[in-house]
Order: sequence, then C-alpha cells, then structure tokens
Amino acid sequence: MDRRDFLGRMALAALLPLAGTAAAGAPRRERLLPVALRPGDTVALVSPSSATDERINLQLSREVMEALGLKVKPGAHHDARRGHLAGSDAARASDLNAAFADPEVRAVVAVRGGAGAARLLPLLDYDAIRAHPKALLGYSDITALHCAIQARTGLVSFHGPNGTGSWNSFNADQFRRLFFERELLDYRNPVDAGDELVPRRNRTLTITGGRARGELVGGNLAVLSALAGSPYLPDFRGKILFLEDVSEAPYRIDRMLTTLRLAGVLESIAGFIFGECTDCEPGDGYGSLTLDQILDDHVRPLGIPAYRGAMIGHIPRQFIVPVGGLVEMDADAGGFRLLEPVFQA
Repeated sequence: MDRRDFLGRMALAALLPLAGTAAAGAPRRERLLPVALRPGDTVALVSPSSATDERINLQLSREVMEALGLKVKPGAHHDARRGHLAGSDAARASDLNAAFADPEVRAVVAVRGGAGAARLLPLLDYDAIRAHPKALLGYSDITALHCAIQARTGLVSFHGPNGTGSWNSFNADQFRRLFFERELLDYRNPVDAGDELVPRRNRTLTITGGRARGELVGGNLAVLSALAGSPYLPDFRGKILFLEDVSEAPYRIDRMLTTLRLAGVLESIAGFIFGECTDCEPGDGYGSLTLDQILDDHVRPLGIPAYRGAMIGHIPRQFIVPVGGLVEMDADAGGFRLLEPVFQA
C-alpha cells in the first residue's frame, strides 16, 4: 500500500462515523411549513452560488418573477462577483439572512446555481430561518441550502427552476398550481408518442416495484454527497430520496452513490427516485459501467420501491419538488403525489 492509498483509507475511516451520525443518528426535526405565497407578494432574488456572467440574465430573472405576478426585491449583492462566486461568502450569506428576516419578503428565489453555496452553511442564521419560514426555490448547487435548512430547521423548501432557468409554460403552470393554488400535485411525466408506435421520450423505468410513503429529501447528487460527514446532511430515515446530476461520468456517479451507501444513507431510506443525469456519458478509456448497472448495484439490493426517469434535474421542463413534503411514490407507475399541504394555511 503506497502513501496515497494509506492516507485515502485513513480519511475514509475518519469520515464514515461522522457521515453515519449525520445520516442515521441526527435528531428528527418537526416539519415546518413556509408561509403561503400569493400573486402580488414580494420575493427576494439572491445569488448564493456562482456569479451571473450576463446582466441580461439578472434582468430576465426579475422579469420572470414579475410575469408570474410577483414583486421583486433583489439582494444587495445579487449582481456581485468574486472570481466564480457571486461575491464574498459573507455578502452572499448576508443576502440570504436578510431575505428571511425581511417582513416584506414572502419567498426567496435563487438567481442561479453553479458552485459555492456550501461555503455559506456555517454563516446562515438558522434561528431566523426557523422564526420566519419562507419558501426557498432553486436547484443544482442550491441543494446545499435545501439540505442544510432541512437538517437544521425542518423547513420545507423547493427544488425547482432557478431565476435564470427555463420558465416555459410547463414550469410556469406548475409554479402557479403549487405556490398560488396550493394544489396537491401528482408528479407524473407527460408522455407523447409523437410519430412513434410507442412513446420513447420522457419515459420512466422501474428499478424495484412497489409503493412507499415518506418525506422527500435530496437534490443534486454531487452536492449532496459532498456534505457527507457534516452536520448539514438531513435525516434520511424513512424518507424518499430523489437525485439528479449533470455532466458527471458514470464512474463518478458510482463513486458518489458509494459514498452515500458507506455513510448509511441508502440503507435508511424508504424509497428512491432518480431524475435525469444530463450529459452523463462515459469518456474514452477502458469502458464504463452503465447507469442501469450502477443503480442495480446500489439501489436494487435495497429492496425498496425505486424508479428512474422522473422530470427532475438539468432539463427544460422540470418538476418543482417540495423538499420535506410528504408524498406517496409508485415505482411501477413512475410517479409520486403530495399527500399534505406544503404551505401554512
């Protein structure tokens, strides 16, 4: 065993007890619902992760929220830049803390993802977030915020389009139904056969059949797995884990699922939903496990309801998923539905 292997094994040995504690031994939090959002309310636009490279995207984010019938209050540093980040850690965290503390703001929307949100987790005021529960919307790198807020407060947040994302008719309609009408949504991929004899696009695939009930947790696989061993990983016991990713080679997906398995996460969940892994093709070399094989290795042996292909991830039309929302999933039908409201009455 060379020095690198020795150090790597020692680091993993040190990580596993911490990861297991975060995943399986963390205190359970009571579910906390955000205040309801209505047309005409004010939302804060914040940039917790990467900087926005084109000013037009900041303008588009604002126009999208206004087109949905909302007023917009940008964070003081939402257009800042420090290297690839949207300003310093302190500045980005202060925008988030200010948005939750501001009585005028009813929801918080991330301008974009990218990288850097995890750097803010020790700087967030979780007591203020718990005292002023508001909906947080965003995905990709915003997974770090969803996980930490879920772990530290129990607040339901929303994995869905960022401000600069695609706001096509599907996403906009879903937002209105979920946020304004507070509908208990049924999340099933719309499938259109087009000119094919049987539908080929937007299909789901059952890994293990069956139904399960539980609260949703998850998000971007790379971001979530990087929190292993930290106090910002949610309690996964009895939960339904949903995952997605982008631009990751299959061997890296395998590595990250291995991290979750070694941390005790996979063995503790009641159900599993895999969304889209966009641009996750194997590179050149000796070959690669397929995504099917990787999920068969890590998920099928769990014997829990599981399916892949849900409209979650880096795709134009994507589900707005309530992190912490209570759902029932049907792995045979390839869908899940909300069982209880995700906003205060």
